[in-house]
Amino acid sequence: MTRSEPRPGAARAAATFFLMVGLPGAGKTTLARQLAVEHGALRLTTDDWMIPLFDQVEVDGKRDVLEGRMLWLALEAVRLGTSVVADYGSWSRDERSAIRWLVEAENACFRMIYLPVDDETQRTRIARRWATTPEETLPLSEADILYGRANFEVPDAAELEGLGAGGPPPGWAGWREWAAHRWPSFA
Repeated sequence: MTRSEPRPGAARAAATFFLMVGLPGAGKTTLARQLAVEHGALRLTTDDWMIPLFDQVEVDGKRDVLEGRMLWLALEAVRLGTSVVADYGSWSRDERSAIRWLVEAENACFRMIYLPVDDETQRTRIARRWATTPEETLPLSEADILYGRANFEVPDAAELEGLGAGGPPPGWAGWREWAAHRWPSFA
């Protein structure tokens, strides 16, 4: 028996996959750290890898590749009964729906945590983070902030209430196929 296998006959509680959703400066990483400690969960934060590996937040699609491998790892963890906190931001409804479907297909609990942030608070937090922990973050320009606000899809009431992922976008056989396209290293 390997360390990752449960004892024969041992009941294992279903793992929980916490998906942090929101714009930069919303407080996702702070809450993700707390949730990881409270639930003994594996915390996966893309910037924790992008910064040391590439010294950038986005490098020629490498963020998508990294997120794909992190998603693969997260699903492996929940299969083994380990809870996960995924701190990606997950700006699009399709991303969130795909992740929800993939997690629920593993018989794990899915919990989306949306942290809204107003413009002034966001800018204050981003500036404070850059001033106090520059090694944990990269500067965000005005254009970056505006881009995020323009492209973030705010979760609606049904999504927040966890009413399921629904079907994939037109042209896709299923969420697994959509996810493999969205995050090239997922498959």
